[in-house]
Amino acid sequence: MFMNEEKIKRLIRLVEESEIESLEVSSWGRKIKITHSSAHSNGSAGIAPVVQMAAPVTASVPSAASAPPSAAAPVAEDTSGLVEVKSPMVGTFYSAPSPESDAYVSLNEKITAGQVVCIVEAMKLMNEIESEVSGRVAQILIENGEPVEFGQVLFLIDPKG
Repeated sequence: MFMNEEKIKRLIRLVEESEIESLEVSSWGRKIKITHSSAHSNGSAGIAPVVQMAAPVTASVPSAASAPPSAAAPVAEDTSGLVEVKSPMVGTFYSAPSPESDAYVSLNEKITAGQVVCIVEAMKLMNEIESEVSGRVAQILIENGEPVEFGQVLFLIDPKG
């Protein structure tokens, strides 16, 4: 299940009680966006939750937008058969549930669909990120404790592995 009703209610309360204008969360190919719009004329505020279905994640070559520019383009590793696990939100990436614990996954480890692969902390909420496919962890593209952007690729999974 993507997200239960109680989690959605907590997210709505979070948006209502904060100064953020919108919050978007996606998982398992589904997306929810909660927008807090304030009417300037009468000072009232409203919450409009919108749930949309998104297309399943497909494999592609990772973006080089975060890489420093270089004179010669590096030879890209063939990632055409790999599935991306992306961050569903802006936050901080954590590879383990606590500093004393082992990482959820490691390079070349076999994983199953629905298995937690990391945590993204957003606004003091710890959000477990699950793999949408079974396979082998082919690449880990981020370091523990680093900030992540919405849609940033965190892992590449080889479904044949």
